[in-house]
Amino acid sequence: MRLHELSAPRGARHRRKRVGRGIGSGHGKTAGRGSKGEKARDTIRPGFEGGQTPLYMRLRKHRGRGKGAMPQRMFRAEHAIINVGHLQKVGERLGENAVISPRLLVEKRVLKKLGRGLRVLGEGEISLPVTVYANHFSASARAKIEAAGGRAFLLGRNMTAPKPERTTLNAERGTN
Repeated sequence: MRLHELSAPRGARHRRKRVGRGIGSGHGKTAGRGSKGEKARDTIRPGFEGGQTPLYMRLRKHRGRGKGAMPQRMFRAEHAIINVGHLQKVGERLGENAVISPRLLVEKRVLKKLGRGLRVLGEGEISLPVTVYANHFSASARAKIEAAGGRAFLLGRNMTAPKPERTTLNAERGTN
């Protein structure tokens, strides 16, 4: 059997009911809507609850500040958070002098999502010299990374990966 040979079984498909085409058709005059009443004249608008105060009028209005306003947590900036102790584990997997960026952490599935950026906090210990790019460092995290011989670079808002300068790349390669 091929795709073009498929067809619906007998009796599965019906013609569209053509209403309002004369009394002889059986669906003329009132066109199957009965006589008089709201449903015969026009459709009931969406959200109508039979005269009861509709839901959209019973709910509070979300405006301004204070009672009934939208909670501030709706607009809170969510950041991905990682501790220095966790960076130690990532650094061990990547090897000596590893470069850790927010994009790398997502690719390696250390973080699920970045949100507004990466924040590095100072819980735990680090002994590997790693280069870390993040949108925010706590003072203790920066101190621990630099004490281990690593470097902490601050990224701008919504930046996810470092853009190294050409001159530093050439200097590392030993060419000009």
